[in-house]
Amino acid sequence: MKNTVADILIEALPYIQKFSGKTVVIKYGGHAMVDEELKTKFSKDIILLKTIGINPVVVHGGGPQINKALKAMGITSTFIKGMRYTDDATMDVVEMVLGGKVNKDVVSRINLEGGRAVGLTGKDAGLILAEKMTIYHQEDETKPPEIIDPGMVGDVSRVNPEIIHTLSDQGFIPIIAPVGVGTKGETYNINADVVAARIASALSAERLILVTDVDGVLDSDKTLISSLNEQQARQMIRDSRISGGMIPKVECGLSALNAGVKKAHIINGKIAHAVLLELFTDSGIGTQLFAKKFNN
Repeated sequence: MKNTVADILIEALPYIQKFSGKTVVIKYGGHAMVDEELKTKFSKDIILLKTIGINPVVVHGGGPQINKALKAMGITSTFIKGMRYTDDATMDVVEMVLGGKVNKDVVSRINLEGGRAVGLTGKDAGLILAEKMTIYHQEDETKPPEIIDPGMVGDVSRVNPEIIHTLSDQGFIPIIAPVGVGTKGETYNINADVVAARIASALSAERLILVTDVDGVLDSDKTLISSLNEQQARQMIRDSRISGGMIPKVECGLSALNAGVKKAHIINGKIAHAVLLELFTDSGIGTQLFAKKFNN
């Protein structure tokens, strides 16, 4: 039983040594972004990572904040296959909330606790180049697929990570809003998990961490599965043992693995100091995904 601060630090030591100088990309979302105490603890976790020589890069969501702003402005939200239909008016609000209020709130919170955070959107230095997303839906094989236009919802076509490298090398913590720019300067709303995975891939990050509101992948008995390799995860998706909203998160993690990220983690941000507990303890608190060649 660990009953002293020294015990905890000794357990963390090999992980601190292993990750020193490496990049960790963290998608920040869910309850951890709205609970005041958790927001402060998350900020301190990110500062600690930077202080001990790890380079954290934070990509944040902001769905609840967008909903609140749209409601206040009398704009009705419509969702298509789980994605927010984003017309021009909605896109203006999304950009204002994500790139403005939410991004600057995360930045100021980290700076208030003693960090050096800098806010970015995908428009800055051409960080996130995007293309319009088209949804193809086919109810059954006897009918042709339906083409659905979700508006200004985008997918990442390319990440230009130079600005992230520059900021990290100068001791700053990049905080990124998931807004991308098209070839004609148009603005796209992009899923934050997707952006985090693509940025982790472009940076050859050591870890991708998706902070959400659930513990991770659960088995049929609702018990947390602490570790899955790529083959196991894909089989669980085929068998519908991974379903619903967990599928896109696992798919994002697997896409990052295929691009060279060592491991991806899905953790519950409602647990205080969730990022530190996942990275620096033997047991962790969530589900880690890994390719077989990176199972250590």
